[in-house]
Amino acid sequence: MTTYRAGVIGLGRMGSTFDDEITQGGSIFLPYCHGPSYHAAPNVELVAGADPHEEQAAIFGERWGLSTDHLYSDYREMLEKERLDLVSVCTTARIRSGIVQDAARAGVKAIWAEKPIALTLEEADAMVRVCQEQGAALAVNCARRWNPFFSEARQMIEAGELGDILQVTVYAQCGLSHNGSHAIDVLRYLAGGNVEWVFGEMESDEAAAGEDDLMGNGYLAFDNGVRGYLRSMPCGVASWEVDVIGEKGRIRSLANALEFELIRMAPGGPRDRGVPAKVPFPWPVRMQGMGLSIVENLIQAIETGAPPKCSGEDGRAALEIAVGLRESHRRGGVKVNLPLADRSLGIRSSEIRQDEVPARIRRLQQASS
Repeated sequence: MTTYRAGVIGLGRMGSTFDDEITQGGSIFLPYCHGPSYHAAPNVELVAGADPHEEQAAIFGERWGLSTDHLYSDYREMLEKERLDLVSVCTTARIRSGIVQDAARAGVKAIWAEKPIALTLEEADAMVRVCQEQGAALAVNCARRWNPFFSEARQMIEAGELGDILQVTVYAQCGLSHNGSHAIDVLRYLAGGNVEWVFGEMESDEAAAGEDDLMGNGYLAFDNGVRGYLRSMPCGVASWEVDVIGEKGRIRSLANALEFELIRMAPGGPRDRGVPAKVPFPWPVRMQGMGLSIVENLIQAIETGAPPKCSGEDGRAALEIAVGLRESHRRGGVKVNLPLADRSLGIRSSEIRQDEVPARIRRLQQASS
């Protein structure tokens, strides 16, 4: 069995310790974030990390057994010295695009980047293009694609168990770029096509006129005939729910994936047209940490050339849909065709706020003050 050398750039929460915050399942199964997943994977050796903040590097090294010789303040030095096969990019989105491109040019075989993919479509285009040119697989961490229950739902859809899919609705109170990347991506994953045009309504005219992350609602038209609905404005008791409606069946994910429902038509009802009836949702035959599934998928991409389940193109599509929804509002609620011609457009994801100091360090400083 080939052993792959892995390194992490950005050694904060998602790079190392996010798993410590998880106390129940739902949409997350452990190991989930980058460092723990590489450490647990049987055919991967976590050999290096890079972060300009000494505190984070020290915590990472102690946690995962790396000496200071393999901890770097400059990720470029790590890429040059460590001969890495797998690299995670867990930095702020403000600098993610350039780092991903540098990793691809350094000969890294597969890159696992945090979401959102970038701040602008132009940056996302460059990431996708350079990774293609260098033969590097790029995965974006819209991790619901690797959730075993969402994967089971997708397999049922592909097998035709729900019939032709008519509509996918996602309720998720969030900014369209930051956690909206998760919401839009799972909508695309279950709809199984590409979005051709959108209508969008943002939380306010003022928010739509700016460049910062914002909540909004949208109507998405897919090339396979599926229609999608996204509500990222306040959702009340329905937040983080997904509803897939087919001609013969329906799947609902409730309470942020804590519960899955399967509904089929049963005989009976008025004029014997059938009655929607709940049946047990089939549990996946394999349950493992989603980070392990992602690492396996990255290695499969290296060995077969197949794209990761959430590729750079998928990450770019999520950002483009978000921008398109905002552009629809800006233009007076008109239909906006995709792809967008103006690639300078983007959204400043909410995760870049105060990113001059990592979130974990801010929390440690607050706790000690």
